[in-house]
Amino acid sequence: MALVSIYTVGRLNHPHDHPASREFFEVGYEVFRQASKSGHLIEAFSSNGVPFPGDAIKGEGLPILTLTVWKSLQSLYSFTYSGQHRQALRDRSKWMESYQEKHLSYVVWWTDKVKDVSWEEAFKRYSYYIQNGPTPFAFDFNHAFDEKGEKCLVK
Repeated sequence: MALVSIYTVGRLNHPHDHPASREFFEVGYEVFRQASKSGHLIEAFSSNGVPFPGDAIKGEGLPILTLTVWKSLQSLYSFTYSGQHRQALRDRSKWMESYQEKHLSYVVWWTDKVKDVSWEEAFKRYSYYIQNGPTPFAFDFNHAFDEKGEKCLVK
């Protein structure tokens, strides 16, 4: 059974101890709690000590990275665009730096085993997407591929 991984990247608008940043972490904790309870989240990787890739985003704020593995593309998509996570996406500009140029804030890919997912793999997939655009190797929800590598529509 194929699993789906997602790597997200951004930078906070304010220092870690700023009220807006504290709100971001409080909301993030609740979103993660909901994801854990959903039954669809397989694994979440800690970003503690992970070096922030220089080509990911230019900016001054504290980098925020997430790496998770989900049971299916549909369950990931449904969680992303519903509930408190949907509201957090709407509120993103309160917490995260905006980008002067077009920027990719996440990348998705298929994997057969959780043990094959790593930060190095996430950075590789992200860089690949930036250089080559969406393919079955690395894609986004607007240009999705199923586990067989066929283009698909996620909604």
